[in-house]
Amino acid sequence: MKILTSTAIALTLTAGAVFAAAHATPMVEAADQDMSGGIVTADKVMAGENGWLVVHRTDADMKPGPVVAYAPLRAGENTDVAAILQEDVASGDMLMLMVHAEKGGMETGVFEYTLGAKEDGPIKPEGELVMKVVTAE
Repeated sequence: MKILTSTAIALTLTAGAVFAAAHATPMVEAADQDMSGGIVTADKVMAGENGWLVVHRTDADMKPGPVVAYAPLRAGENTDVAAILQEDVASGDMLMLMVHAEKGGMETGVFEYTLGAKEDGPIKPEGELVMKVVTAE
């Protein structure tokens, strides 16, 4: 009986953690930072499911532009998420760190999004992008 109870408690805790991760409010926490080392970092990202932190160029218009970096996300809380920049970013450049889904592509675990495509595209809970704009120092 003791083993059965321990197993039931473990399963309940695991199911609760999975439920909480799937129902967490998606968000990105990041600050302006030095990107001279070729990395951009988000302090914390909440994702309702596995997906991607995608880094778009942007400007004062705040529209997502070309993708310059991405990093995988797991469902739930992700901390210290680092994306390797695929091109140079100068001091003063603005980048939009955005949560994208892992959906619609040909392969799971391969980032397949191109600007405007549906594969591995941005999530939009309540019609809004989940993102944070940072400036390179």
